[in-house]
Amino acid sequence: MKINKTLFFAVKLVISAASLALVFSKTDISHVFEILRGIGPLPFFGAAALYILSQLVATTRWKLLLPEKFTVRRLFSLYMIGSFFSSFLPGIIGGDVVKAYYLNKDAKKLSLTLASIFMDRYMGYAGLILMGTAAFPFAMGLMTESIYKWVMPAIFVAFVIGSFLFFGLQLGRRFKVVAEFYEYFVSLKTRTDILFKTLMLSFAVQLISFLTVAMLSHAMGQKIPLVLLFVVLPIVNTLTTIPISISGVGVREGAFVVLLGLIGVKPAVATSLSLAWFFSTFIGSMPGLLAYIRHTNKPEIKS
Repeated sequence: MKINKTLFFAVKLVISAASLALVFSKTDISHVFEILRGIGPLPFFGAAALYILSQLVATTRWKLLLPEKFTVRRLFSLYMIGSFFSSFLPGIIGGDVVKAYYLNKDAKKLSLTLASIFMDRYMGYAGLILMGTAAFPFAMGLMTESIYKWVMPAIFVAFVIGSFLFFGLQLGRRFKVVAEFYEYFVSLKTRTDILFKTLMLSFAVQLISFLTVAMLSHAMGQKIPLVLLFVVLPIVNTLTTIPISISGVGVREGAFVVLLGLIGVKPAVATSLSLAWFFSTFIGSMPGLLAYIRHTNKPEIKS
């Protein structure tokens, strides 16, 4: 098992390295770093602050999806810990795994913990895909003719089919853990107020993300239409979520180059914007280290 994990990590490392090499082969690395230096520290830290704000909003969403009562402060610290592990130990320990571990210490029901984390991710992704799909008709006229401009509708169709297969057919229900998953989903389905609130919060989280990238592009002197970012970022996030690279490094940059190239953005600029977004997220996740240290040093309460 350990060998398989090491091999899988090595494969992802190779894919990230190869993807970055391909991206940098199409642009001047020195020009990329020159653009990044020109952004200045204020937009970087502003973007990092917006990332932390988005995590706080996402925490509020997660709280609504948990039947047991947890404070926002408690859940926010877990969210930041998960963000830290995802950013600093990519491909080794997943952020959601860490969140589930610490939350389960209190919830004492692993299926409930995992189901709430899954649903939190699902609602976040649903908000992202719906925003991207809604913006697509308005962004079509901005993009040159290319097969890549149809990726967003394809992702939407795949999302709908995947949702039907999972929730409609209830695959794997005969297994106890999966059955408990579906019991949670069935009980949640009747709470339309909760689903509506979580979807609205998901829209807010994604809007913050879109505005963050728009702010960074403005700091670079680029005027990328916001409606285009509404289409590009869902595609980028979908590709980087696929576990074939280290935190999406390389894949993210390649997607930015291809998709922003549809409106004439040069590869060096697209690569710089992608790296700036990644670095700001990296900085924004650092408070998770402090939260992790506090949780690690917190004494166990024996019953």
